[in-house]
Amino acid sequence: MSAASPDNETSSAQTSSSARPDTQPKSAEPSLLAKLSHASYIYTLKGILKPIFWLRDWSEYFYPPDSRPNIVKAYDCHPTLPIRIFFPATYDQTSPATLPTLFTIHGGGFCFGHIRDDDEWNRAFADTQDVLVIALNYSKAPGSPFPAALHDLEALVLAILADESLPIDRDRGGRTALLGFSAGANLALAVSQLDSIRTHPHAPAAAVSFYGYLDMSIPPAAKLANRPWKPSLSPPRGDKTDSLMGLAPTFDWSYIPYGQDLRDPLLSPVFADREKLPPFVGIVGAELDMLAFEGWGLACRLAREGSGDAARRVPERDSEDVKWRVCGREEVASGEGLELADERFAFEETWEGGSGGGVKWLLVPDVIHGFDNVHVRELMGGKEAIEDGERKAKLCVAEMGRWLKETVWKV
Repeated sequence: MSAASPDNETSSAQTSSSARPDTQPKSAEPSLLAKLSHASYIYTLKGILKPIFWLRDWSEYFYPPDSRPNIVKAYDCHPTLPIRIFFPATYDQTSPATLPTLFTIHGGGFCFGHIRDDDEWNRAFADTQDVLVIALNYSKAPGSPFPAALHDLEALVLAILADESLPIDRDRGGRTALLGFSAGANLALAVSQLDSIRTHPHAPAAAVSFYGYLDMSIPPAAKLANRPWKPSLSPPRGDKTDSLMGLAPTFDWSYIPYGQDLRDPLLSPVFADREKLPPFVGIVGAELDMLAFEGWGLACRLAREGSGDAARRVPERDSEDVKWRVCGREEVASGEGLELADERFAFEETWEGGSGGGVKWLLVPDVIHGFDNVHVRELMGGKEAIEDGERKAKLCVAEMGRWLKETVWKV
């Protein structure tokens, strides 16, 4: 693991003084034994996954799935990091009509994952929401630790926005947005803060986090106290452990340089100034996920700052009130859908008449991390969990698509 410091733009990023205490936590250098353990774990898993991805690519070359992209394209800035482009099924590619555009960033703890992993989600969103979806690529840790992935994504976004061959809707500054899953959500909120992206004439109007890993300043094990546990549900939803705990410490070791400020907003976007983020921020959490609390806290803080409502409460990890300490509830949801009427599970706010921005929070009940990814569901869920996750994934696509089109882009 490299101990190199990030560049000046990364290290100089700042957030509000109320969010960042004077003494910043730094990532510590582990013992030699711990280093060997992390390295052995991560490279063994990479070795196992590499032939699996290779076989999947070859199989899909000969038998293309329905979810395949319309175009796979590489740019000169990163020829080894191709992107995947999904046109809506109803779109005539010979037409001059432009489309609102969603950039997506896959997850994988900054170490794993493949740009192909979200094809099913990207295809569903493009077809059901009539949106151009472009899946972005980035290099992985530990070979490429923070902030390498950010600058890969930065270069690709700038190249795509400059590509006149793509029917990106550039009216009124541009109807674009960034969306990421898990570690990709971290990267979506982080890359949107970079000056080259934030001040671009067609800068993304929104950044959206799906079960994002947004706060690196809290040790993974400490996050377990802030998620609900529901043993009455069938495994894996009812398990007594969180699905991320086995990997999170190794992900952190692989991605974060030694001595790095853990509250740097490009590493931990929960500490970002509202003015450095896109005008609109959407956050989707999975209730049975140790990462949901940090997304909830960010959504509440942005809502309070944007509206100027000092009475809006922001959850605290050590609150004596369980309603503000645990993201969710102990009881199993009574219905099979989203809970849009309960503000702990869903709220939307806009300010300055909607032109100044806004925030959307959506907590999906009774689902685990990665519930909307078909491959994760098949690996980590029983029949009941798979069906529940698939049903709620479709509802999430519809709800977030509605918010982007009606509120963010005003299509």
